Amino acid sequence: MRNEKITPLYERLSRDDELQGESNSISNQKQMLEDFARRNGLPNPTHFTDDGVSGTRFDRPGFLAMMEEVEAGRVEAIVIKDMSRLGRDYLKVGQVMEILRQRGVRLIAINDGVDSLKGDDDFTPFRNIMNEFYARDTSRKIRSVFKSKGMSGKHLTGTVIYGYLWDEKREHWLVDEEAAEVVRRIFSLTMEGYGPYQISKLLSEAKVEIPAVHLARFDEGVNRTKPVKDPYGWGSSTIVSILKKREYLGHTVNFKTRKHFKDKKSHYVDESEWTIFENTHEAIIDQETFDNVQRIRGNARRYPDGFGEAHPLTGLMYCADCGGKMYVHRTYNGKRVPQYTCGQYGKYPIGSLCPTQHRIKAEAVLTLIADMLRAIAEYSKNDRAEFIRTVQETQAAQQTADISKKRKRLAAAQKRAGELEKLICKIYEDNALGKLLDARYEALDAQYAKEQDALNAEIMELEKAVTGYEQSRKSAEKFIALIDKYENFDTLTNTMLNEFVEKILVHERARKGSQDTTQEVEIYFNFVGRYIPPALQTVPLTPEEQEELRKKEGRKDRLHQNYLRRKANGKQKEWEERYNAKRKAQVEAAKAAIRAEDMEKGIFIPVSQLPRQEPRKATVSASAAV
Repeated sequence: MRNEKITPLYERLSRDDELQGESNSISNQKQMLEDFARRNGLPNPTHFTDDGVSGTRFDRPGFLAMMEEVEAGRVEAIVIKDMSRLGRDYLKVGQVMEILRQRGVRLIAINDGVDSLKGDDDFTPFRNIMNEFYARDTSRKIRSVFKSKGMSGKHLTGTVIYGYLWDEKREHWLVDEEAAEVVRRIFSLTMEGYGPYQISKLLSEAKVEIPAVHLARFDEGVNRTKPVKDPYGWGSSTIVSILKKREYLGHTVNFKTRKHFKDKKSHYVDESEWTIFENTHEAIIDQETFDNVQRIRGNARRYPDGFGEAHPLTGLMYCADCGGKMYVHRTYNGKRVPQYTCGQYGKYPIGSLCPTQHRIKAEAVLTLIADMLRAIAEYSKNDRAEFIRTVQETQAAQQTADISKKRKRLAAAQKRAGELEKLICKIYEDNALGKLLDARYEALDAQYAKEQDALNAEIMELEKAVTGYEQSRKSAEKFIALIDKYENFDTLTNTMLNEFVEKILVHERARKGSQDTTQEVEIYFNFVGRYIPPALQTVPLTPEEQEELRKKEGRKDRLHQNYLRRKANGKQKEWEERYNAKRKAQVEAAKAAIRAEDMEKGIFIPVSQLPRQEPRKATVSASAAV
């Protein structure tokens, strides 16, 4: 009876094997395996080949096709040149050998003298380990070469990012002005307050080619041979990726990914492990713009304020008491008055994370910023040297206070970390001596370990801040150059706000419920921190002014006491009901007018005006019904 089974002759060659000469070539392996199969009368020899594939991978097409034949029971024996052809991962090779044993498939490795028909070879596992060691050693040598190249400041990747092109020798990046202009536009739109989705829509509408299509025109990019569904289909993720790239500052960034010699897949590493070489090619984006964009991207999300647009102050406003982000909303009294409130106050239960709303009108903050910038600009023009001196003094005082706090906290954290280490040793000893029950020990150990991890992370951040104190000193000259860039501050654009303002801290009003009261707002500028020009600094009140203020506050106290008495006896509620009934019609009319205007602009559509659709009937298949 004719034997229907086959004898796979498996050949594999990787790029590393090619360096060893012709002995490992596919043609050489095929000739050797065919001769062996013919001499030993093995039935139906069939070639399965993987050319240019690493032995550390087991998703090789030829290998998978051969194993499918094994699973189907159509294999008599497998013949290979040596065990390294099967693979260079000793665990995976061991699993494959066990599968072949269970299926009754004979395995022959000619040069290694392995033949499973003659019994197990005790040296085979060690030989598999050495085969893996070869792959590991080769990988280590290749990494060493790449490390040497990367540390020299050269680009490790053969691909160029959008905005640049290779020179003729493919050694340096040159600015591609067409793409660079798009990159500048993306950063500029972000400074104006646009989000990634909005920017992608604008570029798509303007028929700007996506990076893959643009680079393909110059035979560059990893996707140059792939068909593109929409050459103008920009996505939010592409915009976000462009906004993160430090290469646009003119820097070479190496070692952002790492590969393991077994799976050959790239894995992103932490930014702290990157190696950055500055000023290796022409920059497209300046450092200030890049830093501002990263700050904007890291701040609050820019949701529309109810009028169809994101407010320019969103992402800059913070509560001075709880540190939470402040969000804009419109009042429901029929007026378009954007106001900011603390986002922590409204979280359930109300007032538990922050006691009050810290409500403030957006227009009041914009006016304050404009007034301060005008005063700063005038002061800097009249006496430049004095302005620089006062800025540096203010800056030094703020930084000294800030770094002093960090040093104190660092010392306390380090002390507590040492105490935790002693406590962990103590409970371990008590548990070993039987003084502490296992359950109690496990609970305490988990608690201390959690606190220890949090402290270690905090210590690392504090040490980084203290170490980089001198390096991160802000520059008054840069702030002055920014002031000189603009002629006036009558109109604050989104770009101007993001260039000048780092953050705004809002305190609660001095007296809630009073229209005539004070509310402290701290404005921190980029480069100089919190700086108040002399023209806007607090001036001591005269005795007459102090007396007038005392009388005014006394009158407010009396009015508030009257309000509390009316509230207690019910008179206040009666008045509010009469007032609200009279005013309700006016407010509803104003709100209706605003809603009609918003509907006309297409900001929203009431559900009642959506086209009606008949309910669709679901069909159930016979098998599902059963």
